[in-house]
Amino acid sequence: MIETTVLYRPVGEAELQLIAKSEFRGFPPRLPGQPVFYPVLNEAYATEIARDWNAANLQSPVGYVTRFAVKTAYLLKFDVHKVGGAKHLEYWIPAEELAEFNANIVGSIEVISEFRGK
Repeated sequence: MIETTVLYRPVGEAELQLIAKSEFRGFPPRLPGQPVFYPVLNEAYATEIARDWNAANLQSPVGYVTRFAVKTAYLLKFDVHKVGGAKHLEYWIPAEELAEFNANIVGSIEVISEFRGK
């Protein structure tokens, strides 16, 4: 059995549509000016971003929290970064390694919550 680590990713509507196009198997390439992909380590942090940032976006006022599993052995080459309080933990995956990251996702990416702005 493959050991996995559960991660979370807060996304907006456009990114969720691209994830759906992959049949919920991978994340889309980063946009120009986005050199890093940031999956987070806990649902509370992902919820905070989806609710307070994505859903507050006036162009697309909706945020989703996705959950997915990644092979733990693959993640060992990356450091966990604390970017604020105790729950603000994330991996920094270089954009050029996102295809490899996607190849190490086990199972599907699932949407576990949705937040709508005003």
